This record gives sequence, C-alpha cells and structure tokens, in this order.
Amino acid sequence: MMLNSVFARRLYLCWLISNNERPNVPKLMALSGWPRRTLQDVLKALPGMGVELVFIQQGVRNNDGYYQLTHWGPLDARWIDLHRDQLLAAIEQG
Repeated sequence: MMLNSVFARRLYLCWLISNNERPNVPKLMALSGWPRRTLQDVLKALPGMGVELVFIQQGVRNNDGYYQLTHWGPLDARWIDLHRDQLLAAIEQG
C-alpha cells in the first residue's frame, strides 16, 4: 500500500497524541524526531481533516499544557493503530 508521506505524518501524529500521556510539543518532538516547525504545521492541519484537537492549558505561560484528541473525525483509530509501521515507512520515504 502506497501512502502519501504528508498524510501518513498526520495520521501518525494523531496516533502519538492519543497514545501518550500529556503530549506537548517538546514531548512530541522527542517521540517523533521531527523538528518543532514540522510538528506545529501538522498540528495546524489536523482540524482541516475533521480531527478535533484541543490544547489543555496548564500553568501560566501560553505553551504550558498538552494536546488532546477529542474526536477522530473521518479517521479510523483502529486502522491507524494496525498500520503504524506502514505509516512510519511512508514518512521515512517522503
């Protein structure tokens, strides 16, 4: 199955957010190995796919908190979980 690397990155980020406790940008950077700007761009693109994502504010500064996926929209979380290795392979090829 051929997957577009941009689309695969979006799906994989949804998986990371839903499968890690209190995922903020620094934690997502460490988990994915992606630069900050790439993560911010992908996070910004998710609502355009119908994914509902909220930032849970904790602390005084604007960036103190974490992301939470509240609705997968048209995406199938089980499919993403089952095909995670294929997503990673598509991301690496892209």
